Amino acid sequence: MASADELTFHEFEEATNLLAETPDAATTSRSDQLTPQGHVAVAVGSGGSYGAEDEVEEESDKAALLQEKQQQQQPGFWTFSYYQSFFDVDTSQVLDRIKGSLLPRPGHNFVRHHLRNRPDLYGPFWICATLAFVLAVTGNLTLVLAQRRDPSIHYSPQFHKVTVAGISIYCYAWLVPLALWGFLRWRKGVQERMGPYTFLETVCIYGYSLFVFIPMVVLWLIPVPWLQWIFGALALGLSAAGLVFTLWPVVREDTRLVATALLSVVVLLHALLAMGCKLYFFQSLPPENMAPPPQITSLPSNIALSPTLPQSMAPS
Repeated sequence: MASADELTFHEFEEATNLLAETPDAATTSRSDQLTPQGHVAVAVGSGGSYGAEDEVEEESDKAALLQEKQQQQQPGFWTFSYYQSFFDVDTSQVLDRIKGSLLPRPGHNFVRHHLRNRPDLYGPFWICATLAFVLAVTGNLTLVLAQRRDPSIHYSPQFHKVTVAGISIYCYAWLVPLALWGFLRWRKGVQERMGPYTFLETVCIYGYSLFVFIPMVVLWLIPVPWLQWIFGALALGLSAAGLVFTLWPVVREDTRLVATALLSVVVLLHALLAMGCKLYFFQSLPPENMAPPPQITSLPSNIALSPTLPQSMAPS
């Protein structure tokens, strides 16, 4: 009886002879499915294309399974998991998008260079919350500083400014992008070449454009009116320029009248927001906040004052 080593030697010898007869042949080792005799299986192909069709089919099957898995894992928009993906950003991404909103320049699209088809709601949410809080705090600090300069000013905390600031900022950051997105979608039906941004991309653009107003509001604590207006104009120019440079690639395919009117409305609404914050939260002190001057009571001049004598000196 032949030993196992001799059998293995004969198997390799047979495979070598077969390869010598057919140079294009390739040997495959099937360790998981051995033949009953334990021989090495030999596959013969032509043109070096052995297994190409099997590899293509395997890759296509993997791609189909991966796509099916992604479709099964994608949650509905009414679930919390759907919106959780829009808060899945790291600090470096948020800082890069803030930097892009602070340094707008022509030809540098905020959506293409910073969002990269991955809009987030984390940055816009906290930027709006921070801006509303800073507006309310600085508006109260303005009255405190004014009271220290003039003791006649009566200061009382104005907590309602937090509510007013929050409602104003969040309504602007959501309703204006919604109206803009709806208008661009409508114009897409008129001009087929236009490709508007998605609603979340529009919200993200507006949310990050409001970041420049946070340092502007802090600088408004300087009690110099003309300097406050300069800071406001500078912040408004940077923020509005970022919006115009980002929206221009979308509206430039439309008619010149529509593109000019749309960008003008965008800049005008942004200017109204900045002016509204300045005039409401940093307004001049109303009369009720001024302490009333001391009242001096005087008698009419035609009434003569009768001298009074002490009771001990009164005639008896």
